[in-house]
Amino acid sequence: MFPEQINITLGTAGHIDHGKTALIRNLTGCDTDRLKEEKERGMSIELGFAPCRLGNLQVGVVDVPGHENFIRTMVAGATSIDGVIFVVAADDGVMPQTREHLDILTLLNIRHGVVALTKSDRVSPDELEAAREAVRAFLQGTFLAEAPIIPVSNITGEGLGELYRQIEAMVATIRPRPLDGLFRLPVERAFSTKGYGTVVCGVPVSGSARIGDELVLLPHDLRGRIKAIQVFRRPGQEVRAGQCTAINIPHWDHRLIRRGDVLTVPDCFVPRTWFACRLRLLPGQGIFLKSGSRAKFHTGTADLTATVYPMTAPRLQAGEEALVQIRTDSALVAGPGDRFILRSLSPVRTIGGGCILEPLPQRRRRRPEVLADLEALADALADEARHIEHHLRRAMAPATPDELALACMRTPEQARQVLCNLVRDDRAIRVGQTGYLHTEAAERLEARLLTLLDEYHCRCPESPGMTLEQVYQALDTSKETAAACAERLKARQAVIKHGQRLALPSHRPRLADGGNLLAERAEQAFRNRPFAPPGAHELAAELGITPPQATALIQTLIERERLVRVAPDLVFHREAVENARRILIETIRREGPLESVRFKYLLATTRKFAIPLLDYFDRIGLTLRRNNTRYLRPN
Repeated sequence: MFPEQINITLGTAGHIDHGKTALIRNLTGCDTDRLKEEKERGMSIELGFAPCRLGNLQVGVVDVPGHENFIRTMVAGATSIDGVIFVVAADDGVMPQTREHLDILTLLNIRHGVVALTKSDRVSPDELEAAREAVRAFLQGTFLAEAPIIPVSNITGEGLGELYRQIEAMVATIRPRPLDGLFRLPVERAFSTKGYGTVVCGVPVSGSARIGDELVLLPHDLRGRIKAIQVFRRPGQEVRAGQCTAINIPHWDHRLIRRGDVLTVPDCFVPRTWFACRLRLLPGQGIFLKSGSRAKFHTGTADLTATVYPMTAPRLQAGEEALVQIRTDSALVAGPGDRFILRSLSPVRTIGGGCILEPLPQRRRRRPEVLADLEALADALADEARHIEHHLRRAMAPATPDELALACMRTPEQARQVLCNLVRDDRAIRVGQTGYLHTEAAERLEARLLTLLDEYHCRCPESPGMTLEQVYQALDTSKETAAACAERLKARQAVIKHGQRLALPSHRPRLADGGNLLAERAEQAFRNRPFAPPGAHELAAELGITPPQATALIQTLIERERLVRVAPDLVFHREAVENARRILIETIRREGPLESVRFKYLLATTRKFAIPLLDYFDRIGLTLRRNNTRYLRPN
């Protein structure tokens, strides 16, 4: 019976010739040295992958080279692991690559491990105990400080059983990688096999993929569908994050594919050269970093030469942690939360590492608000909900789940779920059908809206309030956003609505001295001539005022919804429009479609006034015109 394949990958680490590959062979039955040169030299050069059975479970194991010349390969393997089998030979003890590998594991944020004290058969019991104490002292203050140290012999097999049990216990404490993210696999290698075509190997860092799924290879922008999958060397239908896998996409040319390329879902990731990061320099003599320093940048399986620009100071000292921007010499694919390692070019050594906060389309300025934003982003990265909320808080306009998913490099389903929870907790609001706005942004807009209304009332005391169109133009936002904010203020009774206008509750429309009497006389003039209303000049003559004063009176009565503008130069009393609407509906229902010319007789007016009214009813959706005949629209 096959064991259950869980999406956890372990890795080895330690100095060259301390027995890592032999240990994996004893634990798994697999020889991870596949190259002829490796077998001839007895030294691992490339990454080796093997399945490891632990009871009824199966995990993957990555065997990394221990030689200092292959640190880049070690990092490529270590970025994919969830726990480490840290190997130290009892007869050699702690060596240079022992120290550097531990530094790299720490910078990659590995938190689970066991220590294998190999070659125990080569030393006496007293020397073995001394070696154990020396390793324990070396590990003090590190994530392996409390890890079990198991003496083992790859020759006699002594201690392998206990090591196996400790690895099983460690795996039980590791949380498998979540599967709800976007599928992404940093390529370890690619080859072609007869009958299948190109096979791409590696360990996915997020998501899952199935046979038949379309994937894209970046930065080459090659697309193809999965024909076959192997997980831990067994055929499967699906591969999950954290599983050693081989994916068959037949028609690709394997010679184009390089370590450091990324296999992922289409239309989600864009290769970039700028990255905002949080960097920690290792403590140590001679380690420092000044702005513009060149270094090797390792992330995923990629390693590129890059330039580092600290954002908080022109120079970083050993042991310091700071925000930096990194520009790589060529584009690569990386996501928020990815770990990276930085190595100096001369002398070649690991000097630091940290976390990628986000890929950037271009360099960001070193402004206080930018630094504060990146610090907040760094704090939010560890939690999916906080990460998505941070990007929503950043948004200058309402954002959709798809837009937030792309910004956070997560799935739209993840974004939708988080947004629903934010709305429930009153940390976001819905805008229109698909948009969301953070509550903090909404509150800023609402404060501006209240200020706008106050200024408008002072400027136009005769008006009952601002239209929604005036509001969203003044706020420089969308109509849907302005409406959502207005509704929130209305619910809190901070604003009131006069028809389609917004006002402060304390506002009472008022005209200048004598203005109210003039307004009443103007309104009566329109009532007296319902279907032959006066124009501005006629009204001015009737009231004894100037045409501009008459125009202002008409506009005031429109805002108070006593008059209705049916054409640019034609205004009717509201009651007249309602009567005309009633007559039109009753006539068409009683007699059928109405010839336009007949409408003037129904209203006892002229074509000058009747036709604009019919056009107005067409515009508001009451009637439908075909040639010169009007029909009632459905509903």
